[in-house]
Amino acid sequence: MTVGPYGNARVDHAQAALDGAIAGTVGTMALNAATYLDMTYRGRAASSTPEQTVGRLADAVHLNLGSEDRAANRRSALGTLLGYGTGVGTAVLISVLGAGRRWPLPVAALLLGGGAMFSADATLAGLKVSDPRTWSRSDWLSDALPHLAYGFAAAATWYRLGRSRRSR
Repeated sequence: MTVGPYGNARVDHAQAALDGAIAGTVGTMALNAATYLDMTYRGRAASSTPEQTVGRLADAVHLNLGSEDRAANRRSALGTLLGYGTGVGTAVLISVLGAGRRWPLPVAALLLGGGAMFSADATLAGLKVSDPRTWSRSDWLSDALPHLAYGFAAAATWYRLGRSRRSR
């Protein structure tokens, strides 16, 4: 099974972006489901890194998020939206850059999952929210497995969108 719905056909980058957005949305849902299953299984709390990331970004651009109670709620909401944006944006970027190419499903899944994981983790490191070099094996698994679920769900969706288009 190969992924890259456009084969040798003329590439429509707008369609590639739309396919990427749909695939990224499905992948993000899979990532969230895998994360919540992990939290349920291990009885762990949600990560605070999305809120911390938003806090650092708001500070960097001198954005006042309001009183402390409202700011905490806004950081929480914006942290979630930042995750959605990362998942959708990663798949859009890879779909547009990869338009016209066909990859085996596992390759596409690793590109998508690895791309989303790199984007998220590089942001954490760049803003000094967390240092991935200090993470334990358990920390890495908690990060890598949901991103792998994201990658496979996004790639399978991307493949299916292209396949239905080719069969018309």
